[in-house]
Amino acid sequence: MLDENNAQCPVARALEVLGDRWALMILRDAFDGLRRFSEFHKNLGLAKNILASRLKSLVESGLLTLQPASDGSAYKEYVLTEKGRSVFPVVVGLRQWGERFLFEAGEARSDLVERVTGQALETLQVRSHDGRVLAAEDCQRKVVQHP
Repeated sequence: MLDENNAQCPVARALEVLGDRWALMILRDAFDGLRRFSEFHKNLGLAKNILASRLKSLVESGLLTLQPASDGSAYKEYVLTEKGRSVFPVVVGLRQWGERFLFEAGEARSDLVERVTGQALETLQVRSHDGRVLAAEDCQRKVVQHP
């Protein structure tokens, strides 16, 4: 639950939903095309009760929806919603930061590449409304009332 100092902060609210490591790892796997409980379990190696809890939370938060299996079997599948798909740039940003700062030269890692060309992605950047690249010192928080 957010305290009153953080109630107006979008970062704090986002962390209420996404701040758990496993939530982001599940979403990462969903972006990679995983849909079934067993696929997430096998790929993450997470205890079933914890996985079930995190998947339930992601469904309740509207990032995933539970649907009948696309192959017509009795299974259910977890499918990204529009809200869930919109987290993709956040995951890419975390990945790019990790690639830059958390691996030694020559150390093996997975790369995220464009499916059609196989080329690496351009580094994400924060831009102004007119396209200029902005740094943290170029921005400030401002509380506004939205309609």
